[in-house]
Amino acid sequence: MSFITESELSRYRDRTKTYTKDNIINLKESLSRDRSMPLIFLSHKHDEIAILQDVIAFLKKECVDIYVDWMDEEMPAYTNSETALRLKNKIKSSNKFILIATQDAINSKWCNWELGLGDAAKYIEHIALFPINKTNQNFSGAEYLRIYPYIEYRDGTTKYKDGTFISKGFYVFTPSDKGNTISPIKEWLKKNI
Repeated sequence: MSFITESELSRYRDRTKTYTKDNIINLKESLSRDRSMPLIFLSHKHDEIAILQDVIAFLKKECVDIYVDWMDEEMPAYTNSETALRLKNKIKSSNKFILIATQDAINSKWCNWELGLGDAAKYIEHIALFPINKTNQNFSGAEYLRIYPYIEYRDGTTKYKDGTFISKGFYVFTPSDKGNTISPIKEWLKKNI
């Protein structure tokens, strides 16, 4: 699994635009939401705001709606059992689950708990890690993450098993005993919504 760097990811965001609760979906079960657009539950470490903003910008270019828990006005002001129950329901009702897999997120109890819920509710077709490396960090100790699909960029120089080149772009790689399967991210996001 290769990692996109924080600086590579930052290219996707217009520095003058910031995503807030006013311009991001909050997963209310309203009839006004366009159901043809996949809804992504975005799990992340709360103090990594710049990375979160960059990932939202990247995903918004793929025409999706995104749920971020702390932008949801219905969430309790302080984490408690009600928070956990609401998060569980939000993960279940979203179409896809993506963990912004930074070292801090991997070490977070909440992110690991959300990943476990995503595993139970979405595995394997509708869950993915978005591995982001801040500064050449080593992700040892989290080998369990290798069982999950992950988002990765290909530069057009690598090949499929049949020898044809993989076009430049982002893909979701799904590990299996028979080898990875690969799907363009746009196809993966729209699959089974």
